[in-house]
Amino acid sequence: MPQPTPPSSDPLQALREEFRRHLEHFYAQLKLAPPYESVEKAIRTLTTTVHALPKADQARIASDPALQWQQFRLAFETSGLVKKHRGIIAGLARNRSAINLPAEYDHFLSMFTP
Repeated sequence: MPQPTPPSSDPLQALREEFRRHLEHFYAQLKLAPPYESVEKAIRTLTTTVHALPKADQARIASDPALQWQQFRLAFETSGLVKKHRGIIAGLARNRSAINLPAEYDHFLSMFTP
C-alpha cells in the first residue's frame, strides 16, 4: 500500500504526489507498466481541475479522502488514462478477489467493468 503523504505546505502539490503514488501502486499491483505519458497527463488534468476550484473547495478536498478519490477518478477518466491497457485491466477486474488492491482502488477498477 502506498505510504501516506508527508505534510506539505502546498495542498495541491501533496494531492498530485498522492495521486501519482496511487497510480504507481495501481499499475504495480496489476503487474503492468504504467503508460507514463498518460499518467503525466492525468496528473496535469488533476492539477488543472483542482486549481480552478475556489480555495475553500481545494482545502476541503485536501482534507477529505473521499473527495480526493472523486478527483482522482475524474482525472483518471477525463485524461484518457482509462483507455490505456483497457482490455488487460478489464480482464483482471472481472476477478476482483484475485487483485491485491485495497478497496479504494475500486474507484479506478469500476471503470473497466460493465
